[in-house]
Amino acid sequence: MASRILIIDDEMDMLLLLQRILSDRASYEVTATGDPASVSELLRTEAFDIVLTDLKMPQRDGIQILEEVKGRDETIAVVLMTAYGTIESAIEATRKGAFDYITKPFRKERILQVVEQAMKWRTLQQENQFLREKLEGKSRFPTLIGSSRAMKALHLQIDRVAQTSATVLITGESGTGKELVARGVHSHSPRKDKPFIPINCSTIPEPMIESELFGHLRGSFTGALRDKKGLVEEAHQGTLFLDEAGDLSLPMQVKLLRLLQEGEYKTVGANAIRKVDIRFIAATNQNLQDKIKKGEFREDLFYRLNVFNIHLTPLRERAEDIPVLCRHFLQKYCLLHSKKVSRFSSQVMAHLLGQEWPGNVRQLENTIERGVIMAAGEELQLADILAMAPEQVPCATSSFETGEEIFALPFKEAKDRLIEEFETHYLTKILARHSGNVSQAARESGVKRQYLHRLIRDNKLDSRSFKKGDPEEDLM
Repeated sequence: MASRILIIDDEMDMLLLLQRILSDRASYEVTATGDPASVSELLRTEAFDIVLTDLKMPQRDGIQILEEVKGRDETIAVVLMTAYGTIESAIEATRKGAFDYITKPFRKERILQVVEQAMKWRTLQQENQFLREKLEGKSRFPTLIGSSRAMKALHLQIDRVAQTSATVLITGESGTGKELVARGVHSHSPRKDKPFIPINCSTIPEPMIESELFGHLRGSFTGALRDKKGLVEEAHQGTLFLDEAGDLSLPMQVKLLRLLQEGEYKTVGANAIRKVDIRFIAATNQNLQDKIKKGEFREDLFYRLNVFNIHLTPLRERAEDIPVLCRHFLQKYCLLHSKKVSRFSSQVMAHLLGQEWPGNVRQLENTIERGVIMAAGEELQLADILAMAPEQVPCATSSFETGEEIFALPFKEAKDRLIEEFETHYLTKILARHSGNVSQAARESGVKRQYLHRLIRDNKLDSRSFKKGDPEEDLM
């Protein structure tokens, strides 16, 4: 992700020079302004890593800008520039938290060197902040579990956009945690003490959604027995979260577009136009661009919602987060259900690592909760998470074990080996139990027959070797 730099200087020649120097670097995304009075709005609506500001300017000087930036985020690196450098001003800038203080004129190499050092300092400050929170047993986003590259990138995106008022569109498969991300953005934003109002656009019947959003007056339609305040009014000065926004009807999309563009809406049954101050976050598991091509979603609304996109990686693409998620859910549901399960058997972890998880984190969480409820001892067994009768559980009496040496391997190699050993053992047991009948084995294991055939071939097994007698079975 490119480093974001804000340049402030009332001298247009200097502003354009700095913008040209820094914009030549692909790793920098530059915003420049010659109006110091506009800085507050820029800091409110956008996120920056580095601020380069002139010291002497009309309306506001660089020290005032430095104080505002540091008041918002102490980890942003601020560099002050001036043609009238004095020891006193340099000391004051340093005392108030400036990263560096440079005098004009300066060479191109000098400004590039300072910016590069400032970005390293910014990164180090953020890492230190993360480590302090970890040592203190805190997490900046405690509900967003995982240490994979995808999760670290997600935390960074939330951090950057939270301090702005930009509209956010969260995309990803069902169960990836879109509402958790929306709440994370809100709870780290300047609106964190104001309401967070969620609405699921797919669960409210079409005739009622306008009333739910905008409210209605008594008598405005059959059944409107009293005035009703809408969710938009409740979200004033806070955040409105539109979950499953792709399910909105075209007429509602038009009304939502007006709300997004103008901050205006009408209560159902009223003529007066109301104004509202809301931060919008929307989420969908659908491809909105495909819906635009089909005429099912307005293109102008899509661009209004998609100001800042956060796409959530499915669980199958960040499998390294599965063990830590499992431990988190184990602790959560042991506490909730008063159980004393403290560990997973090797069969369980191999099974969990080998799943595709079409329902993502939500499906994994449900699986662990079911296992905790079913568990009889301190170790979670495969029988527990499959929630089947003991005599039906694959590998229930298995001697499949994994030695400590597996934990000395790189994660991917260890995972692949565990999955391979587990699959072979699982298939051997279930085929033996059903005398090689693949259809019966597929029904018991809960997978499609074609997929089970593929697993058998991949593991170099022959279902016919398990047959007793001559059961009718299609081996294709």
